[in-house]
Amino acid sequence: MSGPYLSHLSMRHFRSHRRVDLEFDARPVAIHGDNGAGKTNLIEAISMLSPGRGLRRAASDDLVRRPEALGWKVSAVLDGHDLETTAEPGASRQVRIDGKLAPQIALAKITRILWLIPAMDRLWIEGAEGRRRFLDRAALSLDPRHAEAAVAYEKAMRERNRLLKDMVRDAHWYGVLERTMAQSGALLSAGRAACIDALMVAQADSTSAFPAATLTLTHPDTPLPEGEEALALAFATSRPRDMAAGRTLVGPHRVDLDATWAAKGINARDCSTGEQKALLISLILANARALTDQLGYAPILLLDEVAAHLDAGRRAALYDEICAVGAQAFMTGTGPELFADLGGRAQVIEVAETEGQSHVEDGA
Repeated sequence: MSGPYLSHLSMRHFRSHRRVDLEFDARPVAIHGDNGAGKTNLIEAISMLSPGRGLRRAASDDLVRRPEALGWKVSAVLDGHDLETTAEPGASRQVRIDGKLAPQIALAKITRILWLIPAMDRLWIEGAEGRRRFLDRAALSLDPRHAEAAVAYEKAMRERNRLLKDMVRDAHWYGVLERTMAQSGALLSAGRAACIDALMVAQADSTSAFPAATLTLTHPDTPLPEGEEALALAFATSRPRDMAAGRTLVGPHRVDLDATWAAKGINARDCSTGEQKALLISLILANARALTDQLGYAPILLLDEVAAHLDAGRRAALYDEICAVGAQAFMTGTGPELFADLGGRAQVIEVAETEGQSHVEDGA
């Protein structure tokens, strides 16, 4: 389904790009070039048009082009809105929508952006934190208020952990913090559960070349208490154990996302590297379909080096599914041959690097 799409992108002193101005239509965009040319930097700039720290979770100062260190700016036109995000050296990132300062979360009201990058390939075999982040990004895409619950919970938990480390025993100091954690934690858990349900439905309602995943949430030791009152009681009851550990041992911050290849009954961590990648792609596509059903239009997709890890059949199937959902997908790869199956369905861009500076050429 057609909907909001990125029609113009400008970058100034962002990573390896000194100055870039590009025009797009609603088609997918195939970006090719040698390794290190600056392809990922280009789609990272697009990811900064969404709430958060972008697809590489970089600090603002790390996005500044060197050696100038003048600060960076990314501006865009999306669904008729002028978007701008900037950061001066040593300063926090600012967002402007149609010329007015706005909180980052306001970006999610204009469009939703999903991404898949090579660093996520080890999602199923590394720590639970990455899987929670993956799930929370998906939940945020479906309900931008999810970010507010996550921020409130983390802030209150940090304060509670400080009390625990300082061996503070007065219950009054914990009451307000634990109530905030219980309120925001219940919202956080509900958002994650709703997201999993939406992804599972999106997989069940579609025919895809990529494997469906069965998703569940687990919590160490005991099941995660459900609801605000149960969480508040769990925090209060756990204080002696938490004080001994110096941190909060129960709550939504400790859950893990468990995925199983549904047709084979194999846990994702036990799948081959290629199977794990296929499961990730399946979930990104399911997220895109769920958003399309919810919003009436597809999100923007950022897929870094995704084609290089697929055989020719799955590569063609991926492109067909992207076009079927109507997503404006920005995909990177080392050569134009990786995108041959897209034909005229995609805009083609080449990125090259000379003397430490990236250059972009629009092949239309």
